[in-house]
Amino acid sequence: MRASLETADIAIVVLYFVLVMCIGFFAMWKYNRSTVSGYFLAGRSMTWVAIGASLFVSNIGSEHFIGLAGSGAASGFAVGAWEFNALMLLQLLGWVFVPVYIRSGVYTMPEYLSKRFGGHRIQIYFAALSLILYIFTKLSVDLYSGALFIQESLGWNLYLSVILLIGMTALLTVTGGLVAVIYTDTLQALLMIIGALTLMIISIMEVGGFEEVKRRYMLASPNITSILLTYNISNTNSCNVDPKPDALKMLREPTDEDIPWPGFLLGQTPASVWYWCADQVIVQRVLAAKNIAHAKGSTLMAGFLKLLPMFIIVVPGMISRILFADDIACINPEHCFQVCGSRAGCSNIAYPRLVMKLVPVGLRGLMMAVMIAALMSDLDSIFNSASTIFTLDVYKLIRKSATSRELMIVGRVFVAFMVVISIAWVPIIVEMQGGQMYLYIQEVADYLTPPVAALFLMGIFWKRCNEQGAFYGGMAGFVLGAVRLILAFIYRAPECNQLDTRPSFIKNIHYMYVATTLFWITGIVTFVVSLLTPPPTKEQVRTTTFWAVKNRNVKESAAKGELYKVQEKSILKCNENANHIIPNGKSEENIKNIKPEDINLLVTCRDDSNLVVSVSHSEVETPVDCYSNGQAALMGEKKHEEETDEQERHLKFIDWFCGFKSKNMNKRAVREMEEETVCLQMLEETPKVKLLLNTGLVCVCSLGIFMFVYFSL
Repeated sequence: MRASLETADIAIVVLYFVLVMCIGFFAMWKYNRSTVSGYFLAGRSMTWVAIGASLFVSNIGSEHFIGLAGSGAASGFAVGAWEFNALMLLQLLGWVFVPVYIRSGVYTMPEYLSKRFGGHRIQIYFAALSLILYIFTKLSVDLYSGALFIQESLGWNLYLSVILLIGMTALLTVTGGLVAVIYTDTLQALLMIIGALTLMIISIMEVGGFEEVKRRYMLASPNITSILLTYNISNTNSCNVDPKPDALKMLREPTDEDIPWPGFLLGQTPASVWYWCADQVIVQRVLAAKNIAHAKGSTLMAGFLKLLPMFIIVVPGMISRILFADDIACINPEHCFQVCGSRAGCSNIAYPRLVMKLVPVGLRGLMMAVMIAALMSDLDSIFNSASTIFTLDVYKLIRKSATSRELMIVGRVFVAFMVVISIAWVPIIVEMQGGQMYLYIQEVADYLTPPVAALFLMGIFWKRCNEQGAFYGGMAGFVLGAVRLILAFIYRAPECNQLDTRPSFIKNIHYMYVATTLFWITGIVTFVVSLLTPPPTKEQVRTTTFWAVKNRNVKESAAKGELYKVQEKSILKCNENANHIIPNGKSEENIKNIKPEDINLLVTCRDDSNLVVSVSHSEVETPVDCYSNGQAALMGEKKHEEETDEQERHLKFIDWFCGFKSKNMNKRAVREMEEETVCLQMLEETPKVKLLLNTGLVCVCSLGIFMFVYFSL
């Protein structure tokens, strides 16, 4: 059935789009987007509520509504394990990883690796891997699943709808930066939860309660006789039509094809550590927090919200199979193709079918807005985070003297480039057949990400881990994972009524066990090579390990006594060189009027003994124009370079659109350089707040363990 939009539905969808664009342009007008910190980290000013909502929505995209509900329809409760696992890993992010990231003063994950290990090999490897995963897995899954929902429910042209959605999302991200992304995510989180809860209540009432869902799901098999009479099918064989015997268990036998419990705990968990603790999309949001208390509060909030998908997405998917078994549980590839256009299976249409059949007019528009919200949220997360990685980790390596304005513009241009790639990818997605694509997406992640998780864990917890060990360990894991991934694509799983002729090591070894092996091989190689090569320098481990966070009070007190001496020494050193440091070609007379402390702020005086006022790697050259000789420009002062009024008029609109304020804002950009003292202040917690947060940690982790046990017994 293809539903036609009623007037009420159209009004709700239009109102939603107007709201989202208004919020984006409000953020564009009000907030400081002209600094790197302002655009990419929202000026580190966000509260725990906004970040918690943004974390939830960044993760729950359209592929969750399509994929989680589809997997629920196909195999029961099993897929909910990913959600409860995420609940626990979010707390690992808040209590272990984020304090280290704040302490080391980084913007991006490749930058952290570079600062921890030194050199650029690991930084470039991780940046390239992240961008590949964003564009060709996350982006492709989101686009296909969002377009599938729109096509199934509204009958819109698939390409037109995808291009329109990508265009609007890119406009929002380009103009507003992370502030716009986080504020629109807050609205979308509310919208998604209300809409999905509404559908859950309607669907459970339709079936007769949660216990009735479990009973009737085990009986939800298609009527093969009726299907053969209704459809013109030459192949009368049927396969995989009955629900699996252990469909109501979450963690299953070690040989299970869906979720073998040893593979999930030992293999899937490390792969998920990458996503939740070291993926730019997630971490960038938490780094935008005002301080560590807000960061931890946001992971607690997101953890509680992660209880919802099991009930608002997976359970409705199971109900969809109960109500529409003849379509959702199609009997063979030929029947599946006639029902939904995919020979792999039709479980992906479970959620859209439920929306179109059960939801009344008006609410259908709300659900449509929810799906658009999910798609746009995931896309804007990927656009913003990928542009951050490209700008600060790839582009700055190529152009070390890049100005702040140049970086802002490059970030926006890269978003536009990703839009073009996304639209070009749509025809390939359609050809790939959605039924198989979602099943493969977990495999792709499990073959490529466990080595990265191993590197982050060892880098944070083991001071002796060095660049050589991390590089060769990461490369060993990456090569083995890439080979296994290529073999998985060469030896594709056969259709359900055909003989499986794949080699036994492909057919019988679950991808979660492969992920376990990759994780431990990476760890062992890293351990051995690190011990055989020189240890990292003290500077590399001073602020980048878990133990550096623990010892911050010692470092702070030791440095405090020397602070004024160091500053005085820096000022004297800058004064001695004042004749040589004449920014922007200023005359000696102009320089005489500048106070020494102003020069101290404006000039990058590098001194290894200055531990407290040292500037983070990404900020040293970003808010000010740095030249190849290391001198800094007095950006706030009047320019002596000749620029015509005509050129300024041409650039005025571009500067406004990109949020770059090139004159008065530049002084503020200099003042906003993130010094180590600021990072230390962000890590301060009062005893009462600490107790409250730790109590929340115990509650959320206990709840997660209870859910695992309840749904696995």
